[in-house]
Amino acid sequence: MAAEHPHRWGPGPLFVGKGTLEGCNARPASHAHAVLTLYTGGQVTIEQRTRLKLSPGDVVLIPAGEKHRTVVAERAEFVGLGFHPSAFALTEVGPLLEPFERVRQGASAVVPIPSGRQQHLLRLMSEIDEETRAPASALGEQVVRSLFSLVLVEVARSGAWTGAGTHASWVGEALTFIERHCLEPISLREVAAAVGRSPAHVTTALKQATGHSAVEWIISGRLAEARRRLLSSDERIDIIAERVGYADPTHFIRLFRRAEGVTPAAWRKQHRSTAVPGHGASISAL
Repeated sequence: MAAEHPHRWGPGPLFVGKGTLEGCNARPASHAHAVLTLYTGGQVTIEQRTRLKLSPGDVVLIPAGEKHRTVVAERAEFVGLGFHPSAFALTEVGPLLEPFERVRQGASAVVPIPSGRQQHLLRLMSEIDEETRAPASALGEQVVRSLFSLVLVEVARSGAWTGAGTHASWVGEALTFIERHCLEPISLREVAAAVGRSPAHVTTALKQATGHSAVEWIISGRLAEARRRLLSSDERIDIIAERVGYADPTHFIRLFRRAEGVTPAAWRKQHRSTAVPGHGASISAL
């Protein structure tokens, strides 16, 4: 098993964590969030379509839904960013998420960061960490998005993106379509049409590849955007429901409560009253 010592993350659309991996983790995993991890020490071998050996200065990109696992780690130290693509796809950050789409299309998931830029990247990630631990606000969210954009620019400039298109899968295309359109009134039928497959085929393939159905991915993306709006705005719950694709606010509240255990109003009160460190799931390098 991997020995992991991460920080905790907060409830917003962008999560920051750091820790150390030791040993191995033989169980593949996939997540509803994408992950960008910078390794700062030790060595680690991961399996993400193929085996990848990572050293200090390497960034690994894991698109949402892509299976991966740690094969072996030797005191591998990392700083990682996890984020929900649907909460950024329609913002100024959206075009900068292209490296994750290239990875889905078969490009290498590993980006070596030049030695002269590694400290700069670490500083940006540290500033995001500080901002995401402060009480939520509209201004704070804008600062986080700006810093996140700079992180993505650093990675995009350092990557060669060879191999894109050589191993593209329509499952990845389906996930990208959902990330870009889940706030619209789409359903399994629209996802299937976008990738030229039958609804039944899409349901089976997505479940096998990611562990979740197309409908579950749509709901996950909508709730990620809903949490962002609950944290950073004073919009009414029915307005937020409509903005994330639900004409019936009662249905939205039911889905939100099923996912979070409380109503949207209670969740907003809980997470906007104080700073957020110490809440939420732990972030892992993979």
